Amino acid sequence: MTLLRKGAEANIYLENWHGLKVILKKRLPKKYRIQELDSMIRKLRTIREVQLIHDAKLIGVSTPLLYSVDLEKKTIIMKHIEGLRVKEALNAPDFLEKEKLCFNVGNLIGKLHNAGIMHGDLTTSNMILSKDKIFLLDLGLGEHSTDLEDRGVDLLLIKRALQSEHCIFFKKGFNALIAGYQEVVGDKAAKEVTKRLKEIESRGRYMLRRDM
Repeated sequence: MTLLRKGAEANIYLENWHGLKVILKKRLPKKYRIQELDSMIRKLRTIREVQLIHDAKLIGVSTPLLYSVDLEKKTIIMKHIEGLRVKEALNAPDFLEKEKLCFNVGNLIGKLHNAGIMHGDLTTSNMILSKDKIFLLDLGLGEHSTDLEDRGVDLLLIKRALQSEHCIFFKKGFNALIAGYQEVVGDKAAKEVTKRLKEIESRGRYMLRRDM
C-alpha cells in the first residue's frame, strides 16, 4: 500500500486489490475515546459515508465505484479515479475552461443540496476532473440535512477553498460557481443560501468540523 494522505479521521491508501488499482480508506482509532464508543462511532461513520456515496449516485452526482466495505476494520475500498484534482486544474496555466469548471462544480453542489445531502468538507481537493466528468470524493464528514444553515456552511467551505488555493481567480470562480448552483436550485433558494452564507461568515462559523 502507498499512503496518499493522512487525515484527522482516516488515512487514504493507493493499492492493488485483486488486480485492480483502488483507493482504501481506513478510519483510525482515537485513543482519547473509550474503546467501545470509538469503535461504534467509526463504524457508524463508515456506514453513513457509504450511504451518502450511494445516494449521491442516485441523483446523478459521480462518485467512486465501491468495491468492498469492512465494518469491523472500518475500511472502504473504492475505484481509483484517474484525472486531475479540481484544485490542480484551476491552478494549471494551460487549463482554459476554469469558469466553466467552477460553474459545473456549482451544479454538482446544487444537486447535492436539492437532495438534502451536505458534503461537510467541500474543497477543490475533494473533486477529480476525469475527462469531462467531475467525481466527488471524501463524504466522510457529510450528512443528510435540509437545514439552510448547513447549506450555507457547505458553500462557505468551498468559498474559503477558492480564496486560499485560487486567490487570483477567486472572484470569477466563485461567481461562476454560484451561477451553476443557482441554475439547479433556483433563484429563490440560491439567494436564501448565499444570504445565510454571508451571515455565517460574519459570525466566523466557517470552520465547522464534525470530528469528535
